Amino acid sequence: MKNINFNDVWTDRSFRWSIVLSLVFLSIGFSFLHFGLAIYGWAIFILLPIVIGISIGALPNRKVAIYGFVFMFFLFLMLLLLGGLEGFVCVIMCLPIIIPFFFLGAIISQLKSRYKKIKHEINFKMTLLPFLIFMLAVPLEKAVYSDLNTIVEVRSEILLPYTPLQVFDAIKSVDTLIAEKPFLMKLDLPIPQKCILEKEEVGALRICYFEGGRIIERVTEYNPGVSLKMDVIDYELTGRNWLGFKEAIYLFEAIGSDSCKMTRITTYTSELYPRIYWEPLERMGIEQEHQYVFNNLERDLSNSFSLLK
Repeated sequence: MKNINFNDVWTDRSFRWSIVLSLVFLSIGFSFLHFGLAIYGWAIFILLPIVIGISIGALPNRKVAIYGFVFMFFLFLMLLLLGGLEGFVCVIMCLPIIIPFFFLGAIISQLKSRYKKIKHEINFKMTLLPFLIFMLAVPLEKAVYSDLNTIVEVRSEILLPYTPLQVFDAIKSVDTLIAEKPFLMKLDLPIPQKCILEKEEVGALRICYFEGGRIIERVTEYNPGVSLKMDVIDYELTGRNWLGFKEAIYLFEAIGSDSCKMTRITTYTSELYPRIYWEPLERMGIEQEHQYVFNNLERDLSNSFSLLK
């Protein structure tokens, strides 16, 4: 295999131009999201990577140009992480959809070059024209999808060897959550710390604190041993403006004389598209948060009732 000489790569105009183009395109795309000019949809996650791939692939030395994109892309992601603008889990989840479409764009450029030989000079028409298409697609997509937030319900169940009233009392207000963290929480998923119920009545506030934010809920149904339902009235979770939490529900069903099936339901809205990609990932994240709460609940119940034995 031929050794890659860094000096040769750096002095290649295609490498330097790919860095400039990647930085400009990525910065504009992120700015659109940050200032609410674009939605987290097809234009950002699919069209933009294809556009960048076409533009980078149109440079004279395609192989070296791709090196430049990879370098700038991962540097850009590192800056987002270090600046606290995005979380690690969010970045990881974006990679499987962004990277393939970038290479699709590069392949489109390569196929085009078979019919029209790319000269050893910068083709500004081929590098900038696709980006103009992206600029037109962003406001069009925002106009179509801005009022179409998808409502999703995630349901998890657990069987516990305690009565419904015992389980209800243990979950309504939790001083400290300590449990084995699921995989995504070990990366960057918000970790619940405690949930405080101000009063045991309908209309009371229940505030759940996370590392990096909180969720404020208002009790809409308070039926000890049967149900606890809450509307989410406010939430502050760093870097997750694309999710909107709606309801938090606990249902309790007696199983025999001394066991209970507890059902945890989270209802939320999402602005992420395409849904076929994002919804399974969203569900996985919320299910892992449910599992963390379940693990802590089992620990709390075990500690509380072992003292009574």
